[in-house]
Amino acid sequence: MQLQELHMLVVLSEELNMRKASERLFVSQPALSQRLQTIEKEWGTKIFFRSQKGLTVTSAGEQIIQFAKEVTVEQDRVRERIDELEGDIHGTLKLAVASIIGQHWLPKVLKRYVEKYPNAKVSLVTGWSSEMLKSLYEDHVHIGIIRGNPDWKGTKEYLMTDHLYLVDSVIKDVDELIKTERPFIQFKSDSTYYQEIQHWWHQKFKVSPKQTILVDQIETCKQMAYHGIGYAILPSVTLYDHEKSVYKTPLVDVNGEQIGRDTWLLGYEASFQLKQVQAFVGVVKEMLENDAV
Repeated sequence: MQLQELHMLVVLSEELNMRKASERLFVSQPALSQRLQTIEKEWGTKIFFRSQKGLTVTSAGEQIIQFAKEVTVEQDRVRERIDELEGDIHGTLKLAVASIIGQHWLPKVLKRYVEKYPNAKVSLVTGWSSEMLKSLYEDHVHIGIIRGNPDWKGTKEYLMTDHLYLVDSVIKDVDELIKTERPFIQFKSDSTYYQEIQHWWHQKFKVSPKQTILVDQIETCKQMAYHGIGYAILPSVTLYDHEKSVYKTPLVDVNGEQIGRDTWLLGYEASFQLKQVQAFVGVVKEMLENDAV
């Protein structure tokens, strides 16, 4: 079986949907279905059961797909070693990044990276920090950019601290929160971020907010606050100086210190030996230095 066919099986196992897999593989659904039938004939067994709901991996298919994943991972590693020998920056940079950072800070870094290293490729996944840390532990990516203070035994480099702000079109003093009837708009996030806000709130007010609205995305939360629906607590990385339609009041703790959350760049030592990773870290440091000037 060819490497291309192994890659196809991996994509099918990830999507479990012929349409989505065909889109990722840039082939038509009939062509993909025909190739899958040919592979199953070669193995002499069904790899997937088909139904209206999608694909289900068979018991035999689990073994074949595990083999396909091992081969494709090793193929990537060999390619990376070959790219290292060629001297230029090639290969794929695999990143797992906390969603907030991926949406608001990372794009300008990646723009600079692809401009400097046009032969390099980028594979990016985003999500909650806990999910991204799991990808890193399972060795699916080279670099993780994680918020909070993760327990990590490998290379761990501090990137930044962004502070928390009360954002509202009406309220400009946090002491007004205890008496307001306006709803507190919260977004779903990892448990540590939620705990930080809860800890600050109960230290400050001792009681819970009178009314809350829970949304699934931070950008939805931000837009609702900007449109006057209620107030939100947002990290500074999501806020911009030119936005004048709301009040942005910093949150401080009982000692008068502004509350913030750290962001870290993590990876195994072996990953930092790859040229595409070294190049990315160099761009990150360059961007951070320019922002500090």
